[in-house]
Amino acid sequence: MYQQNSYSLLSFTALSAVEVGKHLYWQIGNYNVHGQVFIVSWIVISLLLTLSFIGTRKLERVPGKLQNFMEFMLEFLQDIAKNQIGEHEYRSWVPYISTIFLFILGSNWAGALIPWKLIILPEGELAAPTNDINTTVALSLLTSLAYFYAGLSKNGLSYFLRYIEPTPVLLPINILEDFTKPLSLSFRLFGNILADELVVSVFTLLVPILIPLPVMILGLFASSIQALIFSTLSAAYIGEALEGHGDH
Repeated sequence: MYQQNSYSLLSFTALSAVEVGKHLYWQIGNYNVHGQVFIVSWIVISLLLTLSFIGTRKLERVPGKLQNFMEFMLEFLQDIAKNQIGEHEYRSWVPYISTIFLFILGSNWAGALIPWKLIILPEGELAAPTNDINTTVALSLLTSLAYFYAGLSKNGLSYFLRYIEPTPVLLPINILEDFTKPLSLSFRLFGNILADELVVSVFTLLVPILIPLPVMILGLFASSIQALIFSTLSAAYIGEALEGHGDH
Protein backbone atom coordinates (compact mmCIF):
# COMPACT_ATOMS: atom_id res chain seq x y z
CA MET A 1 0.00 0.00 0.00
CA TYR A 2 2.87 2.31 0.91
CA GLN A 3 4.61 1.54 -2.41
CA GLN A 4 1.41 2.23 -4.32
CA ASN A 5 0.98 5.59 -2.59
CA SER A 6 4.63 6.44 -3.24
CA TYR A 7 4.19 5.63 -6.93
CA SER A 8 1.06 7.80 -7.08
CA LEU A 9 2.94 10.66 -5.41
CA LEU A 10 5.85 10.32 -7.85
CA SER A 11 3.43 10.27 -10.79
CA PHE A 12 1.71 13.41 -9.51
CA THR A 13 5.09 15.11 -9.02
CA ALA A 14 6.11 14.20 -12.58
CA LEU A 15 2.85 15.55 -13.96
CA SER A 16 3.25 18.79 -12.02
CA ALA A 17 6.68 19.24 -13.64
CA VAL A 18 4.98 19.79 -17.01
CA GLU A 19 4.73 23.56 -16.96
CA VAL A 20 2.52 25.77 -19.07
CA GLY A 21 2.73 29.55 -19.19
CA LYS A 22 6.28 30.32 -17.97
CA HIS A 23 8.14 32.63 -20.34
CA LEU A 24 11.53 34.23 -20.88
CA TYR A 25 10.65 37.92 -21.02
CA TRP A 26 12.64 40.47 -23.01
CA GLN A 27 12.16 44.17 -22.33
CA ILE A 28 11.81 46.16 -25.57
CA GLY A 29 10.95 49.75 -24.72
CA ASN A 30 7.83 49.67 -22.58
CA TYR A 31 6.86 46.19 -23.74
CA ASN A 32 7.64 42.71 -22.45
CA VAL A 33 7.90 40.12 -25.24
CA HIS A 34 8.25 36.35 -25.05
CA GLY A 35 11.93 35.81 -25.83
CA GLN A 36 11.71 32.06 -26.36
CA VAL A 37 9.16 32.56 -29.14
CA PHE A 38 11.47 34.95 -30.99
CA ILE A 39 14.46 32.61 -30.61
CA VAL A 40 12.72 29.55 -32.08
CA SER A 41 10.94 31.66 -34.74
CA TRP A 42 14.28 33.03 -35.94
CA ILE A 43 15.72 29.52 -36.04
CA VAL A 44 12.76 28.27 -38.11
CA ILE A 45 12.92 31.27 -40.47
CA SER A 46 16.69 30.85 -40.90
CA LEU A 47 16.28 27.15 -41.73
CA LEU A 48 13.51 27.87 -44.25
CA LEU A 49 15.57 30.63 -45.93
CA THR A 50 18.67 28.43 -46.04
CA LEU A 51 16.74 25.50 -47.56
CA SER A 52 15.11 27.81 -50.11
CA PHE A 53 18.46 29.32 -51.11
CA ILE A 54 20.24 25.96 -51.41
CA GLY A 55 17.32 24.40 -53.29
CA THR A 56 16.98 27.18 -55.88
CA ARG A 57 20.50 28.56 -56.37
CA LYS A 58 21.37 26.15 -59.21
CA LEU A 59 18.27 25.07 -61.12
CA GLU A 60 18.75 22.39 -63.75
CA ARG A 61 16.65 20.97 -66.59
CA VAL A 62 17.03 17.51 -65.08
CA PRO A 63 16.28 18.26 -61.42
CA GLY A 64 18.04 16.55 -58.55
CA LYS A 65 16.33 15.30 -55.40
CA LEU A 66 16.29 18.66 -53.61
CA GLN A 67 15.06 20.55 -56.67
CA ASN A 68 12.36 17.89 -57.16
CA PHE A 69 11.26 18.38 -53.57
CA MET A 70 11.19 22.17 -53.94
CA GLU A 71 9.16 21.94 -57.16
CA PHE A 72 6.75 19.51 -55.51
CA MET A 73 6.23 21.89 -52.56
CA LEU A 74 5.66 24.84 -54.91
CA GLU A 75 3.07 22.92 -56.95
CA PHE A 76 1.38 21.71 -53.78
CA LEU A 77 1.11 25.26 -52.39
CA GLN A 78 0.00 26.65 -55.75
CA ASP A 79 -2.80 24.06 -55.80
CA ILE A 80 -4.00 25.19 -52.36
CA ALA A 81 -4.16 28.80 -53.53
CA LYS A 82 -5.71 27.94 -56.92
CA ASN A 83 -8.42 25.68 -55.48
CA GLN A 84 -9.51 28.22 -52.84
CA ILE A 85 -8.93 31.58 -54.54
CA GLY A 86 -9.59 30.74 -58.18
CA GLU A 87 -7.72 30.36 -61.45
CA HIS A 88 -7.50 34.08 -62.27
CA GLU A 89 -6.63 35.59 -58.89
CA TYR A 90 -4.49 33.02 -57.10
CA ARG A 91 -0.98 33.80 -58.40
CA SER A 92 -0.43 37.00 -56.43
CA TRP A 93 -1.47 35.20 -53.21
CA VAL A 94 0.82 32.16 -53.56
CA PRO A 95 3.69 33.86 -51.65
CA TYR A 96 1.44 34.66 -48.68
CA ILE A 97 -0.21 31.23 -48.50
CA SER A 98 3.18 29.52 -48.95
CA THR A 99 4.81 31.62 -46.21
CA ILE A 100 2.00 30.92 -43.76
CA PHE A 101 2.06 27.17 -44.48
CA LEU A 102 5.85 26.79 -44.31
CA PHE A 103 6.27 28.88 -41.16
CA ILE A 104 3.53 27.01 -39.30
CA LEU A 105 4.79 23.63 -40.53
CA GLY A 106 8.38 24.50 -39.59
CA SER A 107 7.33 25.80 -36.17
CA ASN A 108 5.19 22.75 -35.42
CA TRP A 109 7.88 20.29 -36.49
CA ALA A 110 10.56 22.21 -34.59
CA GLY A 111 8.50 21.81 -31.44
CA ALA A 112 7.91 18.10 -32.08
CA LEU A 113 11.38 17.01 -33.26
CA ILE A 114 13.94 19.15 -31.41
CA PRO A 115 14.53 18.39 -27.69
CA TRP A 116 14.30 22.02 -26.57
CA LYS A 117 14.08 20.99 -22.90
CA LEU A 118 17.81 20.16 -22.99
CA ILE A 119 18.52 23.89 -23.45
CA ILE A 120 18.26 25.58 -20.07
CA LEU A 121 17.00 29.17 -20.02
CA PRO A 122 17.00 31.61 -17.07
CA GLU A 123 13.21 31.37 -17.12
CA GLY A 124 10.67 29.40 -19.15
CA GLU A 125 11.69 26.96 -21.88
CA LEU A 126 12.02 26.83 -25.66
CA ALA A 127 9.11 25.32 -27.59
CA ALA A 128 7.23 25.62 -30.86
CA PRO A 129 6.28 29.28 -31.56
CA THR A 130 2.76 28.08 -32.38
CA ASN A 131 2.54 26.80 -28.80
CA ASP A 132 2.18 30.50 -27.81
CA ILE A 133 -1.26 32.07 -28.24
CA ASN A 134 0.34 35.42 -29.20
CA THR A 135 1.92 33.82 -32.29
CA THR A 136 -1.27 32.15 -33.48
CA VAL A 137 -3.32 35.32 -32.91
CA ALA A 138 -0.76 37.35 -34.87
CA LEU A 139 -0.92 34.88 -37.78
CA SER A 140 -4.73 34.96 -37.69
CA LEU A 141 -4.81 38.76 -37.70
CA LEU A 142 -2.45 38.73 -40.70
CA THR A 143 -4.98 36.58 -42.54
CA SER A 144 -7.79 38.97 -41.52
CA LEU A 145 -5.81 41.95 -42.86
CA ALA A 146 -5.04 39.97 -46.02
CA TYR A 147 -8.66 39.22 -46.89
CA PHE A 148 -9.79 42.78 -46.09
CA TYR A 149 -7.02 44.07 -48.36
CA ALA A 150 -8.04 41.58 -51.07
CA GLY A 151 -11.69 42.61 -50.95
CA LEU A 152 -11.04 46.36 -50.80
CA SER A 153 -8.35 46.34 -53.50
CA LYS A 154 -10.65 44.57 -55.95
CA ASN A 155 -14.07 46.02 -55.11
CA GLY A 156 -13.34 49.28 -53.30
CA LEU A 157 -15.86 50.40 -50.68
CA SER A 158 -18.56 48.31 -52.38
CA TYR A 159 -16.85 45.36 -50.64
CA PHE A 160 -18.75 46.32 -47.49
CA LEU A 161 -22.07 45.70 -49.26
CA ARG A 162 -21.50 42.00 -48.53
CA TYR A 163 -22.44 42.71 -44.91
CA ILE A 164 -26.05 43.46 -45.87
CA GLU A 165 -26.46 40.58 -48.33
CA PRO A 166 -28.78 38.85 -48.91
CA THR A 167 -30.70 40.97 -46.36
CA PRO A 168 -29.72 43.82 -43.98
CA VAL A 169 -31.10 41.71 -41.11
CA LEU A 170 -27.90 39.63 -41.30
CA LEU A 171 -25.63 42.65 -40.69
CA PRO A 172 -24.79 41.77 -37.04
CA ILE A 173 -24.07 38.13 -37.94
CA ASN A 174 -21.86 39.11 -40.89
CA ILE A 175 -19.89 41.52 -38.70
CA LEU A 176 -19.55 38.88 -35.98
CA GLU A 177 -18.18 36.46 -38.57
CA ASP A 178 -15.14 38.71 -39.08
CA PHE A 179 -14.33 38.32 -35.38
CA THR A 180 -14.93 34.58 -35.21
CA LYS A 181 -12.66 33.80 -38.20
CA PRO A 182 -9.38 34.88 -36.53
CA LEU A 183 -10.55 33.49 -33.18
CA SER A 184 -11.22 30.04 -34.61
CA LEU A 185 -7.97 30.05 -36.63
CA SER A 186 -5.81 31.05 -33.67
CA PHE A 187 -7.37 28.85 -30.97
CA ARG A 188 -7.54 25.76 -33.20
CA LEU A 189 -3.82 25.96 -34.00
CA PHE A 190 -2.76 26.92 -30.46
CA GLY A 191 -4.91 24.27 -28.77
CA ASN A 192 -3.77 21.42 -30.99
CA ILE A 193 -0.05 22.19 -30.73
CA LEU A 194 -0.16 22.81 -26.98
CA ALA A 195 -2.13 19.61 -26.37
CA ASP A 196 0.30 17.58 -28.48
CA GLU A 197 3.35 18.92 -26.62
CA LEU A 198 1.71 18.29 -23.23
CA VAL A 199 0.81 14.70 -24.14
CA VAL A 200 4.37 13.97 -25.31
CA SER A 201 5.81 15.62 -22.17
CA VAL A 202 3.59 13.59 -19.83
CA PHE A 203 4.38 10.31 -21.62
CA THR A 204 8.10 11.07 -21.58
CA LEU A 205 8.02 11.69 -17.83
CA LEU A 206 5.91 8.66 -16.94
CA VAL A 207 7.15 5.90 -19.25
CA PRO A 208 10.42 4.80 -20.95
CA ILE A 209 11.77 6.79 -23.86
CA LEU A 210 10.62 4.41 -26.64
CA ILE A 211 6.95 4.43 -25.64
CA PRO A 212 6.22 8.09 -26.61
CA LEU A 213 7.60 7.58 -30.16
CA PRO A 214 4.22 6.58 -31.69
CA VAL A 215 2.66 9.62 -30.01
CA MET A 216 5.41 11.85 -31.43
CA ILE A 217 4.90 10.42 -34.94
CA LEU A 218 1.17 11.05 -34.61
CA GLY A 219 2.03 14.56 -33.42
CA LEU A 220 4.09 15.21 -36.55
CA PHE A 221 1.16 14.13 -38.70
CA ALA A 222 -1.26 16.31 -36.69
CA SER A 223 1.15 19.26 -36.92
CA SER A 224 1.24 18.95 -40.72
CA ILE A 225 -2.55 18.79 -40.87
CA GLN A 226 -2.83 21.95 -38.73
CA ALA A 227 -0.51 23.84 -41.10
CA LEU A 228 -2.60 22.64 -44.05
CA ILE A 229 -5.89 23.63 -42.38
CA PHE A 230 -4.65 27.11 -41.44
CA SER A 231 -3.28 27.88 -44.92
CA THR A 232 -6.31 26.41 -46.70
CA LEU A 233 -8.76 28.41 -44.58
CA SER A 234 -6.67 31.56 -45.09
CA ALA A 235 -6.83 31.03 -48.86
CA ALA A 236 -10.58 30.33 -48.66
CA TYR A 237 -11.22 33.58 -46.75
CA ILE A 238 -9.19 35.54 -49.31
CA GLY A 239 -11.08 33.84 -52.15
CA GLU A 240 -14.39 34.69 -50.51
CA ALA A 241 -13.35 38.35 -50.18
CA LEU A 242 -12.27 38.47 -53.83
CA GLU A 243 -15.67 37.23 -55.00
CA GLY A 244 -16.98 40.56 -53.80
CA HIS A 245 -20.26 42.34 -54.36
CA GLY A 246 -19.86 42.66 -58.10
CA ASP A 247 -19.75 38.89 -58.67
CA HIS A 248 -23.11 38.14 -57.08
